Amino acid sequence: MQPIRETHNLLLVIVYWLLFIGMADNSYESRKFVIGIVAIAIIAIYIVRLFTLQLMSDDYKKNADSNAFLKKVDFPSRGVITDRNGELLVYNQPSYDIMVVMNEVSKTMDTLEFCHTLGITKEEFDDRMTSIRKMRNYSRFTQQLFLSQLSDHDFSIFREKMYRFPGFYVQKRSIRQYEHPFLAHVLGDIAEVSPSDIEADEYYQPGDYIGKQGVERSYEKQLRGEKGVQILLRDAHGRIKGRYKDGELDRKPVPGKNLTLSIDYKLQVLAERLLEGKLGSIVAIEPKTGEVLCMASSPTYDPREMVGRQRSQTHRELSRDPLKPLYNRSIQGRYPPGSTFKTTQALTFLTEGIITPQTTYPCYHGFVYKGLRVGCHGHSSPLALVPAISTSCNGYFCWGLYYMIGNREKYPTVQDAINRWRDYMVSMGFGYQTGVDLPGENRGMIPNATFYDGRYHESWSGLTIISISIGQGEVGASPLQIANLGATIANRGWFITPHVVRKVQGEPLDTLYSQRRKTLAAPWAYEEVAKGMRSAALGGTCKALAHYNFMPCGKTGTAQNKGHDHSVFMGFAPMDDPKIAVAVYVENGGWGATYGVPLGGLIMEQYINGHLSEASEKKATDFQNKRIDYGTAER
Repeated sequence: MQPIRETHNLLLVIVYWLLFIGMADNSYESRKFVIGIVAIAIIAIYIVRLFTLQLMSDDYKKNADSNAFLKKVDFPSRGVITDRNGELLVYNQPSYDIMVVMNEVSKTMDTLEFCHTLGITKEEFDDRMTSIRKMRNYSRFTQQLFLSQLSDHDFSIFREKMYRFPGFYVQKRSIRQYEHPFLAHVLGDIAEVSPSDIEADEYYQPGDYIGKQGVERSYEKQLRGEKGVQILLRDAHGRIKGRYKDGELDRKPVPGKNLTLSIDYKLQVLAERLLEGKLGSIVAIEPKTGEVLCMASSPTYDPREMVGRQRSQTHRELSRDPLKPLYNRSIQGRYPPGSTFKTTQALTFLTEGIITPQTTYPCYHGFVYKGLRVGCHGHSSPLALVPAISTSCNGYFCWGLYYMIGNREKYPTVQDAINRWRDYMVSMGFGYQTGVDLPGENRGMIPNATFYDGRYHESWSGLTIISISIGQGEVGASPLQIANLGATIANRGWFITPHVVRKVQGEPLDTLYSQRRKTLAAPWAYEEVAKGMRSAALGGTCKALAHYNFMPCGKTGTAQNKGHDHSVFMGFAPMDDPKIAVAVYVENGGWGATYGVPLGGLIMEQYINGHLSEASEKKATDFQNKRIDYGTAER
């Protein structure tokens, strides 16, 4: 476009120069020659200008088209979301947007009446009109979003007076509705697209909506559908006269695809009840499929409050809450896994030949060696593997790691030893994102040789890092990763990537969510660990599970913290035909047996039996009413 303009300007300069020269020469022949050249130049200028208007610029075409046509977007209905049993969770209901075509807005329009009709101020009107003009890809000939999500009542009032406001139109669309006050972190929400959303995907235009969190975000392309369009004819006064070519060029919207979640709604409700007044998470997985049965994070919020024009205010208030209700602790939290991590150590030591099931280690109220002491509670000593898991002996697993890191016959250097250890942890789903189909997952932390060499300048040993053997020190994991560990033990050595969507209407799930992922640990090693977890449920640290008849297996964790310890539990049931694996993490909850074990037992009972017994329901209510004071606790 710029070279055309430069040529046009150059021709004008030449014309003016020729006229000046021609007029300066008084001879008839010279003037005749100059006038001829000027005539040719003028014709050339017109040709260039016509070429510019007709072929190089669409300004006039847009103007003409906008006068003759109105392209009305038909928004598709967004896919509905249900739980694994068909319980409706998310649906749509009609709403209305006010659209504006700037080129048609009358300068004599009664702005005050317009504002009064919509319940906005004159300042809001002016701000909105200014921001529209500043939008990327703004055009005064096409519809722009002025005000979104009018209720039926507000729409009815506006429709009666709309003829007084030329250039303003109503566009029907739908708004999300969440059936229940639960599952906020899994479902997520939708909001108006940002400039970066528009830049990333040409599907979106200013005023469109997009999933912001949860499955609304991760399955946005399936849920959103495809827009339709109606091309309407207008007369010289802008009045709609019908469809262009009887709708031959119209395109119908394609509805979004429905989602079936793997979530069990009743189990989710129980999990959120149990976490009331506490910070933490409960995650349950079906081991054979990797389907997430519940994913509760506390504190949470009511997803119904993140809908419509109130969303911005609600989101602002939630983001300022010091307890971080928008934070999904189930996948974004990075916690020390505590003694639940001892199962990974047992699997590694057994498979690497560091120990056998019969190997015993002493525990003098902890691991005591060369001036280093890692404390432990009282129990018999020495212990073999199964009772060590059952009683959650710190000493046993510290000795195991010490002998692994120091084994120069098997591992030439400490770096080789720790990297081999790390390989086992990664194969079990730690240290990297699991790949769950939700945005924002934290990868956790599993240290390697490079990490320790950098921290200790290559001068370290098994004693230096001994705390990782009991799930402390540098090790970090999310509750989802801990639950996935339970699923892996339940399956005796494999897992399927956890996922919260069970089915997408009309298309298969990503193969990631159907392929088995085997760990480096031997299947026979898993059998030994399962025996230890069953022993813990019968009479060890998880003995509160002993009365259940569905053969639960469990492992407690009391994760050390700057303030009060965190209460952790990881388990599965039944032992030989596992249907559920669960992780419970309650911040500052104290011993694993205080909150982790009883809450985990209730979750397993609800899912396996389909309901809680009368006694268990009373226990659930008692835990629901328990509150932990986080005002003074150091987290």
